[in-house]
Amino acid sequence: MKLKGVLPALVTPFGADGQIDFKAFERLLTHLRAAGVSGWVPNGSTGEYFSQSTEERRQVLQFVKDFALPGETLIAGTNASATREVIEQTRMAKEIGYDTVLLAPPFYTRPTQAELIRHYETVLDAVDVSIVLYSYPAKDGSDISFELMDHFADNPRVLGIKESSGSLQRAIDIASRYEGRIQLVSGSDDIALDFMFWGADAWICGPSNCMAKACCDLDRLYRAGDLDGAKALMKTLYRAMNILESGKFVQKIKYGCDLQGLPMGECRAPLGPLTDEEKAEFRAAMEPLLAAPAQRMAVPA
Repeated sequence: MKLKGVLPALVTPFGADGQIDFKAFERLLTHLRAAGVSGWVPNGSTGEYFSQSTEERRQVLQFVKDFALPGETLIAGTNASATREVIEQTRMAKEIGYDTVLLAPPFYTRPTQAELIRHYETVLDAVDVSIVLYSYPAKDGSDISFELMDHFADNPRVLGIKESSGSLQRAIDIASRYEGRIQLVSGSDDIALDFMFWGADAWICGPSNCMAKACCDLDRLYRAGDLDGAKALMKTLYRAMNILESGKFVQKIKYGCDLQGLPMGECRAPLGPLTDEEKAEFRAAMEPLLAAPAQRMAVPA
């Protein structure tokens, strides 16, 4: 499967009662589809999977699957801290209709590369799915090494790697070393244009929840060959992206949705609310994006 376009790593809306708000979820997905996203990635870290019960994770996967149209890419986050639980989550996603899952190294355990290779092999043996690897060592405490990618480079069920290390040098190395074997997927949002230049045709993007039109326009401008337009838009995106990376990532994305009349509710503990200062800083960075859609109407579809 060729991965392409903007694939939002979806937030999970919660109501005032703390339960998943599926009406708000539908409004968000409808908004994202209108902006031009190419698919859906539920139950990632942006979706606060770590705070959900197995039944809630099932409900989210089913809801997004039922909403999706033919041709829209579906990738389920099935991460957990133990291989056994990852298999359970992956099997559940497969039963619902997801043929591809996004898998980071199990958090907290800090497996060796040999253990991590065995982990991925065990999941592939247990469930008939394809995998997009997810490299985010700052969060997971473990890296996905070139040794591991060498091991899986010719496995047709290992489609690509969402590279969120923040290292452009590493992304270039992946793109050049595994061209035609492992797809490079942008996961470092503040250097997304650089990723596109180095061959990333897909962008699994948490910020697209609250800046979908701008993210999709960036992708379209680049694909249309308008590098000056893409560079100008990336400059506008950069400040908001950079503030997201400074901390309270999910809370700020949900607040960005609030600014567009798409309330997503508070995050679940241990994630806490934004301060007034944090809201003001992010709101100021979002203002050019919220005001700009009319200026980008000529962007090629």
